Amino acid sequence: MSRAANVIRERLPELRDLCRQFGVRRLELFGSATGDDFDPETSDLDFLVEIDPAGELGYADAYFGFREGLVALFDREVDLVTASAVRNPHFLEAIERTRRPLYAA
Repeated sequence: MSRAANVIRERLPELRDLCRQFGVRRLELFGSATGDDFDPETSDLDFLVEIDPAGELGYADAYFGFREGLVALFDREVDLVTASAVRNPHFLEAIERTRRPLYAA
């Protein structure tokens, strides 16, 4: 189990609540947080998210509100990426290699 998994597991109920609050359909962890390179003191968390575009808040408010919620919940910097926004095939391949599911509505 990665070091980041411990950080996330401790806050999983709150993370699920946040997902529901902001209309998240899917949330996955990727990058260094899925492996041994994660430093619990300094590393950021990289998330791949799918948000319901027809949600009550509107897409932009849901995205930015969710990101702020993640930063507050984990008390660290967060990169929040939507798969549809990734155009670089090398970046997409890196995401595919390391992605781990956290939430699905």
